[in-house]
Amino acid sequence: MRSDAREAAFKIIFAEQFGGDCDARFKSGIYRKANLSEEETAFAKTLVSLTEEHREELMALLGEKVTRFADYRIYAVDRAILLIALAEIKFVDDVPPVVSVSEATALAKKYSTENSAGFVNGVLAGVING
Repeated sequence: MRSDAREAAFKIIFAEQFGGDCDARFKSGIYRKANLSEEETAFAKTLVSLTEEHREELMALLGEKVTRFADYRIYAVDRAILLIALAEIKFVDDVPPVVSVSEATALAKKYSTENSAGFVNGVLAGVING
């Protein structure tokens, strides 16, 4: 399932916030532990690559949509989830934006605070609705 691929990508992007780019061995370990199929691994790699490649643009977009407080005040978990979802919304044509939002909200419910799902949903809705 692509949900598992998104979760694997999230773990990599989350880790990169603390130590820079993760090496191929680390990424492969994440994909292997997630027990991803070949297709799911390819999707996860695409999300990670798009997020890494467009990080500055995605961070700028995030900064435009989250005006209440500075980027450093966004939980690292939420930031990683938002970056992946924004990359998916902007650069993955075969996934409807509403699916990206739903998947990001589910990740926030699983990995972040009780208020994070609403925060992630609101930020991404702001992106989609302009």
